Amino acid sequence: MLKKVLIANRGEIALRILRACRELGIRSVVAYSEADRDSLPVRLAAETVCIGPGPSTKSYLSVPNIISAALITGCDSVHPGYGFLSEDRYFAEICGRYNLTFIGPSADAIARVANKAEARRVMAQAGLPILPGTDEALLSIEEAEDEARQIDYPVILKAAAGGGGRGMHVARNERELSSKFNLARAEARAAFDSDELYLEKFLEHCRHIEVQVLADTHGNIVHLAERECSIQRRHQKIIEEAPGTSISEELRTRLGDAAVKGAEALRFTNAGTLEFLVDDGGHFYFMEMNTRVQVEHGITEMVTGVDIVKEQLLIASGQALSFTQGDIVVRGHAIECRVNAESGPDFRPVTGTVVELIFPGGPGIRIDSHLYTGYALPAHYDSLVAKIMAYGRDRDEAIDRMERALNETVIEGIPSTLPVLRDIVSSRDFRRGAVHTDFIETREHHAA
Repeated sequence: MLKKVLIANRGEIALRILRACRELGIRSVVAYSEADRDSLPVRLAAETVCIGPGPSTKSYLSVPNIISAALITGCDSVHPGYGFLSEDRYFAEICGRYNLTFIGPSADAIARVANKAEARRVMAQAGLPILPGTDEALLSIEEAEDEARQIDYPVILKAAAGGGGRGMHVARNERELSSKFNLARAEARAAFDSDELYLEKFLEHCRHIEVQVLADTHGNIVHLAERECSIQRRHQKIIEEAPGTSISEELRTRLGDAAVKGAEALRFTNAGTLEFLVDDGGHFYFMEMNTRVQVEHGITEMVTGVDIVKEQLLIASGQALSFTQGDIVVRGHAIECRVNAESGPDFRPVTGTVVELIFPGGPGIRIDSHLYTGYALPAHYDSLVAKIMAYGRDRDEAIDRMERALNETVIEGIPSTLPVLRDIVSSRDFRRGAVHTDFIETREHHAA
């Protein structure tokens, strides 16, 4: 069993890992930046270590600082959470050099899917369906235009090293492609230190479905069914559901089998998620794989009863999965709303101090958050401040409970996306499951 884990992250995910370690009887150390000195994970931890100044490049993204912190505090392992260094192959390799267990997949598995164009090749070879697109980085706008003519518009430019919706631009004709190519490259370079782009056929009206997988070091792989992640703005998820809406058992089986097949092709271990686009005809296409715990893992835990973060720790300890695919049964329905500290129609991240905080409770409600009254949000990090989750015996009950929960929630002192979430969850289209990746854009268009 792991003896002592360095939690190399912040916010709600650091708190989530801290709690899992405590329940398993594993000691842990919370790493924090100077800007996070008063954060909730730091206040609740038995042991902490400062890893540098507020800017993430000098703290949470500093490999030397994190490795040093782990060694100084006597840790034998590192949990990277999500974001920051969680999908950095070099960090995973360096952990190994210093005899630190990286709680995640191998560096090789990370590397094979870190480049999204390479991931397309790997999954296509494994037999997963993929959308028409490029398997090599685009070298010029002329090459992009040639590929787009073969694929046929609309197409989408994506950062090969990307994720989180950054560096993605849809082009519906050659003029749009020409105007967005350099913009996409600049965004990719700024966000991922790589301006490599690839091109893919863009599905106008589709759904974003992802499948959670767990794999141990003994060759056992299971999937935990799917999550619906179609409610997005700027290609970033804001509401997720488990299981997916209107997913037939036949499609669920095909998606799960494909996810397991993809994980097997990578010789993958620990927790990961394969993401797919699904059209209205039930055809699905591999999009990308995330080799870490997802923000939205909690709703899968609610419907399957599997503690994904605990399983990460147990797998990293060398233990075999204690269940098989046949043991996984989806019961009920769960919904997650991401609350971000943002304001204005363009959702600009904001800072401020929480002057009043009331989180909801009652049957079926789970809150993952690092907020507390008096907490001052630092300016250096992602704007996610809370995840409100609701569970019900069916989707209608889950929606009823989520509506109640959102209306009970009070966050004063900082602007948040709570009004947007309340509007979506209470809408007739959401209630009847008419969700697609263009849900928000369609509503905004009709409102205008």
